[in-house]
Amino acid sequence: MTASRRSFLVLSLGASASLALSRFSAADGAELSESDPAAQKLGYKQDASTVDKAKFTNYSAGQECSTCSLYQGKTGEPLGGCTLFGTKLVAEHGWCSSYSNF
Repeated sequence: MTASRRSFLVLSLGASASLALSRFSAADGAELSESDPAAQKLGYKQDASTVDKAKFTNYSAGQECSTCSLYQGKTGEPLGGCTLFGTKLVAEHGWCSSYSNF
């Protein structure tokens, strides 16, 4: 069996498309729990107003997941994806120490 350039391109495009579509299915994920090891490592809180300001001195009032550049949710939805937590969904009004608004 010999592989042609055309079959390679078709297979590559198919693999790329399925990877891209799998990112959209992240919206079907489970909500991230504060007790999740990855969440604990980053100080994730489902409600930004409960952040320990003494421990996380980089926290500023008004910072929430929904205004973070890593947040992938839609405006007004209570949960959305985050590039840091894979298929887990974060709270719109949540916060973690990786907050970035760039």
